Amino acid sequence: MRIGSNTTGFVRIAAGCFRTRPGEPGKNAAAMRPLIEEAGRTDADLLVLPELALTGYTAGDLLLRAGLLGAVDEALPELFEASRTAAPETIILAGAPVRADGRLFNCALFMQAGRLLAVVPKSFLPNYQEFYEARWFTSASEAVSTEVELCGMRAPFGTDLIVESESGLRVAAEICEDLWVGAPPGVRAAAAGANVVANLSASNETTGKSAFRRDLVRLASARSLCAYAYASSGPGESTTDLVWSGHLLIAAGGRIAAESIWRPALVSEVVDLERIELERVRLRTAQEGAGVRPGDYRRVRALPTPAAKRALWPDAVEPMPFVPKSSGRRVERCREILRMQAAGLSERLQKTGIRRLVIGVSGGLDSTLALLVAREAFDALGRDPADIIGISMPGFGTSAKTKESAAALMRALGVTSRTIDVRPACLQHFRDIGHPEDRYDVVFENAQARERTQILMDVANAEGGLVLGTSDMSELALGWATFNGDHMSMYAVNAGVPKTLVKHLVETVGIEHAELKPILDAIVSTEISPELLPPDAAGRIQSTEGAIGPYALHDFFLFHLMRNGFARAKIVRLAKTAFPGTAPEEIERVAEIFFRRFYAQQYKRSSMPDGPKIGSVALSPRGDLRLPSDLGGVE
Repeated sequence: MRIGSNTTGFVRIAAGCFRTRPGEPGKNAAAMRPLIEEAGRTDADLLVLPELALTGYTAGDLLLRAGLLGAVDEALPELFEASRTAAPETIILAGAPVRADGRLFNCALFMQAGRLLAVVPKSFLPNYQEFYEARWFTSASEAVSTEVELCGMRAPFGTDLIVESESGLRVAAEICEDLWVGAPPGVRAAAAGANVVANLSASNETTGKSAFRRDLVRLASARSLCAYAYASSGPGESTTDLVWSGHLLIAAGGRIAAESIWRPALVSEVVDLERIELERVRLRTAQEGAGVRPGDYRRVRALPTPAAKRALWPDAVEPMPFVPKSSGRRVERCREILRMQAAGLSERLQKTGIRRLVIGVSGGLDSTLALLVAREAFDALGRDPADIIGISMPGFGTSAKTKESAAALMRALGVTSRTIDVRPACLQHFRDIGHPEDRYDVVFENAQARERTQILMDVANAEGGLVLGTSDMSELALGWATFNGDHMSMYAVNAGVPKTLVKHLVETVGIEHAELKPILDAIVSTEISPELLPPDAAGRIQSTEGAIGPYALHDFFLFHLMRNGFARAKIVRLAKTAFPGTAPEEIERVAEIFFRRFYAQQYKRSSMPDGPKIGSVALSPRGDLRLPSDLGGVE
């Protein structure tokens, strides 16, 4: 998706702070130059500097003196010169006091290539506890002029301004307190089309305030579906009774992408504007209720920023988007998912009045997860686990390891265990339909899958039970299930869980139940296989990932297709960054398999059974994925 002349959708956003010298605009302008130079060297599209960076926030009553205001006028040309020579393509925001209409305003100055683009005054002035801004400044609501002149340049003045560039940037500014109020100006600006909100701040530190501030910034980016860049004054402001930390934050879509605190610094992050745009198209309520009307905002055109001229890609991309990187967060997430799965199953059992469950237990990851969830649901309901009927159904490719794992797991969980060998029935079926029993084709494989499903369904009828499905979301995405075989059940408890997360869910149960850990570790270490074909002459078993490629890649493609809506070419390009150890040709090969199968196999998802939605990516035709069953040529 092209955003203006930006071919990738990515821009680089930077936020910086320095050791401010309160009351010394000339020295502060000089101190900002290295940050501007670094922004230029790194091809930053946007640089955000702190509130009142030119004078220092703690200048106090000096702000009412002609000496300081005159020094501001003398220092501004140096700041504009730095923007012209050190980073001419970067849009820079810096804080300064501005006189207009016989009043003094606390303002954000937009500048680029030595030009003044726009001036945004602060809307909400704190005047409580340690703050006395109304002593010096006037609120933006009392401004009369719509333009101001600085250094001989006239520019739009007001809170109704969005600065935009061909790179796709549409930037609005807030100043410190504006973020902390009930109706931040940035919310309206985002509803009017701004995709980046910049906050120039001078927020002092108290115990716990940095964490609260971090949440404010993170949630602001989530609420308005935007990028949010926050730059607060550094330690040089610390004086009298207050301390400043130089908190810098860049957030996008509810996630903190970059952060620095307690030191002068510049942080930058590559942000995907295309993702923001697609998210807004999909989640339209984010723009509703803000009260924005046509003509409420003025657009100010900036020159093209670096991303409009040079294709920008992130240096690193998370390869496992479904799996939290932090081990602590991962365990917490897995516990939450297990609770959700068990809660959905519990409701199905209670509302149908069914007391027994029937599940095929293969000794593989998916059936293990389903059985663990079943046991947790029965524990929550106070039911006897013996009413869970686990059936091992060895076939032509079943290994001794998985067969033993299945038996050991059922014993440890205290469920009723049965073994029904599907080979005699399949051999009879092959004779009935005239299929050679040594022809290892799709008929040979699918006959076993359907025979197993028939057994489960019939046992469920005989026992007054419910067949619990085991297929996970990655298999559903690829259609890697036999239609009306393992594709079908009476409740698909794993339907919302991608394959890359399944093993972590199983491992989490092992962490919390030591008696199960050896069994679960053995299952996690087993190669993923449908075990439908006999081992080959060298003794190698049938390998799922050997046939279709790594599930890590498939889940990566699935996430960026479903969650972000990206085109295939962009997803593949991101995968090459996320998986530097994988040959580009292999990524291309697996992408071809994924996209071909994803669309061709929609007919299976169109008739998939109910199952709990777990994350922001889901494939149910009744909810998140409404596609025709017959598609062709889709990229």
